[in-house]
Amino acid sequence: MQEKQLSMNSESTSSNSQTDWQRLDAMSDEDIDLSDCPEITPEMFAKAVVRRGLPPTKNKAQVTLRIDRDVLEWFKSQGRGYQTQINALLRAYMEAHK
Repeated sequence: MQEKQLSMNSESTSSNSQTDWQRLDAMSDEDIDLSDCPEITPEMFAKAVVRRGLPPTKNKAQVTLRIDRDVLEWFKSQGRGYQTQINALLRAYMEAHK
């Protein structure tokens, strides 16, 4: 119980950022060290979780597409949103090959 009282009485730290925002704002993209961030592979992207609750895009077209049955079944087995996931993978492929 005492632990709860301490946490309820402690001041929130969310407004006391220790980040040097001026230094970050002055940095260029080239100054940012991304060495500990792996490059996203198609396999990693395929395992990504599509966030639910985003507003639907209005520029989608309904199509008939022939794909291998096992590929479709695998996507369906991933649960709700499999069509959105297929679209996201196709978009990532498109962007990577522009």
